Amino acid sequence: MFGRSTRPEPDAIDVVIGPRATFTGSLQCDASIRIDGAVDQGRIVTPVNVIISDTANVQCDIVAKTVSIRGRFKGVIQADRVEMLDGSQVQGVLNVNSFYMEENAVLRAAVNIRSDAATDLRPPQPPEQPTIPVVTPTLPSGQ
Repeated sequence: MFGRSTRPEPDAIDVVIGPRATFTGSLQCDASIRIDGAVDQGRIVTPVNVIISDTANVQCDIVAKTVSIRGRFKGVIQADRVEMLDGSQVQGVLNVNSFYMEENAVLRAAVNIRSDAATDLRPPQPPEQPTIPVVTPTLPSGQ
């Protein structure tokens, strides 16, 4: 009775954090999320899109298919694609398959572009060096 009978369209925006709203915490949704206000801390997770509008100030971690940024963002993004649009300001770490940046965007972040097959996001380790055996010289007996 209280549950949803059908799933929303993938690009339907079901969640809007309005321009006068401030959110702190964990938000998980199966539809797109638009942020016009502030997110102070936490985590946002969706299998589709997050839209950060020009009035938004977001400081959290985001996991999504696509993140489009026009406002301010600080944190870690894990996404297939990140789009930094005109006027956006981004700080943090972006782990993406695809990255787009317009001219008047400001980027102060590490951008890690990976392939679809990559699952381990740890930095590559140097190859192992062969072990060189240490031989202690022995003195001849009787000395």
